[in-house]
Amino acid sequence: MKQNETLLNIRLNGNDQIELSDLLIEEMGDNHVSTSIDTPMREDAFVLSDEEKMKKIEFHFREIMETLGLDLNDDSLRGTPKRVAKMYVKEIFSGLNPDNMPKVAMFQNKYRYNEMLVEKNISFYSNCEHHFVPIMGKAHIAYISNGSVIGLSKLNRIVEYFAKRPQVQERMTIQIANKLKEILGTEDVAVVIDAKHLCVSSRGVEDDSSSTVTAYYGGQFQNQASKDEFLKYVEMKTTY
Repeated sequence: MKQNETLLNIRLNGNDQIELSDLLIEEMGDNHVSTSIDTPMREDAFVLSDEEKMKKIEFHFREIMETLGLDLNDDSLRGTPKRVAKMYVKEIFSGLNPDNMPKVAMFQNKYRYNEMLVEKNISFYSNCEHHFVPIMGKAHIAYISNGSVIGLSKLNRIVEYFAKRPQVQERMTIQIANKLKEILGTEDVAVVIDAKHLCVSSRGVEDDSSSTVTAYYGGQFQNQASKDEFLKYVEMKTTY
C-alpha cells in the first residue's frame, strides 16, 4: 500500500484517536509495518504481577477457545488456557519485561584483539506482532572492540531477549544493534537477521520458500570493505 493510500485509510474517532480501516489493518499486518523502534508498551504494563497476568490471560484464552467451539471438558484441552498463559508470560513474551534483560559483564581486551569479532548462526524464535504466529531464524552479529569485550554467550542472550516479545524483524534488528552499541560503547556494530515468518508461510500468501533479511551496519561497518568482510564470514559454511 502506498503512503497516500495509507493516509486515506486513517481517520480519527470522536476522541481524536487514530481509527484504522479493516483494509489498512490487513495491509499493515501483511506488509510488516512497524510504528516505533521501541516495543509499544502501556505505562501501566508492569502494574500486574506475572501471576495476575497469567490468571487474566488464562481466563480470556478460555473465552477464545470456547468461542471457537472447542470443548474444554476434553482431557487434552482442559489445561490449555493455563498452559498458554504461562507460556506467554514466562517464556515466549518474557522479553517484554526489562527485569529479564540479561546481566552483561564486560572484560578488558587484554589480548589486544583489534579485528572484528563475529558470532553467527544465533538461533532465535520470536512471534509476529501482527498475527502472533512464530518468526524463526538466525542472527549474525559482529563488533570491533574499543577496549572492552563481552562474553560470547551474552550475545546469544541479547538476541533471545529481544526475540521473546511480539516483534517486527526490522525493529528487532535495530533494538539488538542499539543495545550492543550501548553495552560495548562503540558504534562499530553489525547485525544481520535472516528469518522465516509463519504469517507469510502458513496464512495469507502461504509462501513457504521465502525468508526475510534485515541488516544494521554502524561505524566502521559502513565502510564497504568491513561490510564485505563481515558478510564473507557469515556466508562461510561451518558445520561441527
